[in-house]
Amino acid sequence: MQKQLDKLAEIGTTQVAVMSALVVAVIVLWTRDVVAPNQLEFDIANLTHYQSFETAYLYLFINLLTILFPFLLSFDRRVHFYKKWKYLLPAILLTALVFIPWDIYFTQIGVWGFNPNYYYEPLKVFGLPLGEWLFFVTIPYGCVFVYECLNHYVQKDWLKSIEPIITYLLVLTLLTVSIIHWGKMYTVTTFLLTAAFLMYYIFTEKRARLSRFYLAFIVSMFPFFLVNGILTGSVTAAPIVVYNNAENLGIRLGTIPLDDVVYCFLLLLMTVTWFEHFRGRRV
Repeated sequence: MQKQLDKLAEIGTTQVAVMSALVVAVIVLWTRDVVAPNQLEFDIANLTHYQSFETAYLYLFINLLTILFPFLLSFDRRVHFYKKWKYLLPAILLTALVFIPWDIYFTQIGVWGFNPNYYYEPLKVFGLPLGEWLFFVTIPYGCVFVYECLNHYVQKDWLKSIEPIITYLLVLTLLTVSIIHWGKMYTVTTFLLTAAFLMYYIFTEKRARLSRFYLAFIVSMFPFFLVNGILTGSVTAAPIVVYNNAENLGIRLGTIPLDDVVYCFLLLLMTVTWFEHFRGRRV
């Protein structure tokens, strides 16, 4: 942690002020913007429907399937992912300390919510079903597993030469969308915090393995669309996770809000950042 603070101190007050301004903008939005109540959208056109998915334990089953194969393959003799749990578990915990309070708050004010048909009510804690709590373990675990496997099996850093272009375009796009859609709680919060996080990498010149993360994120999008598609209603009568569309871009990739992709990007980048920090390597 001290190394992170020392690195932050090296980048100068102007850069710190820029990143801080984005965080402050999010805080201002949270304190001044009023989310209209009872606007969660349960009526989403699914892609297909499987009656067997209509169970109160569906969210738990999704988490189980998400982590099952990465967990079993963690004992692969070449990757030895289980030996890296000592770095991964604190990384997941520290990331969850950001995302879970955020999740609880957005659930309380009606930015998103959860369909009671797909979770077991007695296991609900602080407004979040147990499946949602597990989401912040199973998804990061699976995606960091993908990241490590790619690092081991794909020796060439395919995106290294274009990483600066990707990073700067991402920051520019995130800031532009946030300005255009100011007032949309989910969009602005997620996009500004992601932009601030990427700026940290730019200002500290701490991007040695950022291109490797981009590759892992692209590959992780395949299971992400499968899992998040189920969560947002692609194969069920109604979504498990429901959204107030006035607080997001209103653009869906199938049944998945576009904002979810950026949210996942930030969740995984933060987890990988802590993972590499505890391992003593630079992202």
